[in-house]
Amino acid sequence: MNLPLPSLIALSVALLSPLTSHAADEGMAAAGRQLFNHHCTACHSLDTSQNAFGPSLVGVLGRPAASVPRFAYSKAMQASGLSWNEDNLRKWISDNEALVPGTRMRHVSITDKAEQDYLISFLRTL
Repeated sequence: MNLPLPSLIALSVALLSPLTSHAADEGMAAAGRQLFNHHCTACHSLDTSQNAFGPSLVGVLGRPAASVPRFAYSKAMQASGLSWNEDNLRKWISDNEALVPGTRMRHVSITDKAEQDYLISFLRTL
């Protein structure tokens, strides 16, 4: 099979794209794990059977706020009506006190969109 160079390049890109995308996703999640370790592990567990000062974040994406068993949420969080979709997580990560006034969680301020992407990418793997 003799393909012209542009066709050969296009074929190579098409075949490698899923691998590149997967590697990029893994890289984002790895960067997110580092951010999680730096900003979140002091209060949040990655063990579903154990809450720490804050609730476990395993399965947080798609979960209703204030719904982890055996955790005493603030009245503000219980009344928030939030579901942890990507948009709400991004708002929470950048300024949790603005999203849920009266929350007991100390102020979070990760405003860099790329860092938010990394952290959400990691949370998606849990």
